[in-house]
Amino acid sequence: MVKTPKGQSPRGGQKMWGGRFLSKPSDIMQAINVSISFDKRMAAQDVSGSKAHSDMLAAQGIITDTDNAAIQVGLDDILAEIKDGTFPYRDEFEDIHLNIEARLTELIGETAGRLHTGRSRNDQVATDFRLWVRDHVDEFDGALSGLQRALLGQAAQTADMLMPGFTHLQVAQPVTFGHHMLAYVEMFARDRARFSDCRGRLNESPLGAAALAGTPYRVNRHMTSDALGFSRPMANSLDAVSARDFAMEALSCASICATHLSRLAEEIVLWTSVQFGFVALSDKFTTGSSIMPQKRNPDAAELVRAKTGRITGAMVALTMVMKGLPLAYSKDMQEDKAPVFEAFDALALALAAMAGMVADMQPNADNMAKAAGDAYSTATDLADWLVRELGLPFRQAHHATGAIVALAESKGKALHELSLEDMQKTLPQIHGGIYDVLSPQKSVASRTSYGGTAPDNVREQVKLWQKRL
Repeated sequence: MVKTPKGQSPRGGQKMWGGRFLSKPSDIMQAINVSISFDKRMAAQDVSGSKAHSDMLAAQGIITDTDNAAIQVGLDDILAEIKDGTFPYRDEFEDIHLNIEARLTELIGETAGRLHTGRSRNDQVATDFRLWVRDHVDEFDGALSGLQRALLGQAAQTADMLMPGFTHLQVAQPVTFGHHMLAYVEMFARDRARFSDCRGRLNESPLGAAALAGTPYRVNRHMTSDALGFSRPMANSLDAVSARDFAMEALSCASICATHLSRLAEEIVLWTSVQFGFVALSDKFTTGSSIMPQKRNPDAAELVRAKTGRITGAMVALTMVMKGLPLAYSKDMQEDKAPVFEAFDALALALAAMAGMVADMQPNADNMAKAAGDAYSTATDLADWLVRELGLPFRQAHHATGAIVALAESKGKALHELSLEDMQKTLPQIHGGIYDVLSPQKSVASRTSYGGTAPDNVREQVKLWQKRL
């Protein structure tokens, strides 16, 4: 085998596809066409796909076992170079696929040219991209599980800890901090389920679809699909090379997940403020001010909140790339990878930061308990008691409760601080049993319906999630 010296282009410096062309592209064409700066992130996936393809070609008798053995050794050497950072990425070869083919030619000579038999860069890049997205979807599942565990740790310790529940950011009814943490456990469970569903749909192999019409070679697409861990080969060659909905769906899942992270981040920003004082973050996840020495800023939470724009923007960007493309492949699709790479990087960092912050949070039970009783948060409990104990229609009970709240407000007292005589001025039937529901503690304890905030409910849900995770 004749090897090309490292650093020198095979075929006398010609492009891999250069036979049809008499002169080289302009510098501007080269600049807009080259993608190696970002698609080199798929190098490991490209090697895996090539190894599976070469094994299949040999098994089908399309190339010899000797050629396959040389190709496999060369690809292993390339993978080692990629891992140790010595692989010579070169712009002249445009993308990761041609870079690896060129390097393989340098290592094993003309035998490398047999590897591309029965495939095209179109099915090759589609395969690599699916493998890359699949790998990172799996990593997100692990990261989300870690975040759920951090939330569950907080919930287990705060099943009884009172805090105000809000609607319209106004104090509504008392809940427990543990119940609040479990709400996010549920949200991120749905995110995991969405990524899992997405993985199931993307896990089909385009390899062997060739440029767009299939190939006349006796390839075994089921063999390469199995070797790469796909569930099946894609059934239509046009669809195989042109579909990018798997990436759009993955970005949609990422966008929804980032939105959930942003909601939790916003709450952390509020909770750590002096005005709320519900939780504290340590030096690990806060920063100071260049001019105000007293400040402790929740910058990690704010940056997680901001990542949502980048991730959702990536979803919109890829959708716009794909919206007007006829079948099958168009060069526009080169723009599919950068937004996915950027969005997935942002989501991975946001998940790690949020898991760290949740584990780091120190709830302030006194501040939250005080706030839980503010703004007459047990008024609904009073109305419900009037319905249950006195048989009033709810609308009448609602009206009477409003009058009692107005009375308490005029006296500057909480509901449970009003005398029985005061309440009986509004509704004479009220008796001393009303005090069983007017404190925040008793309000929370009464919410025993499935999914409610009662501490026993919270502890039961913690146990169930501990088993699931």
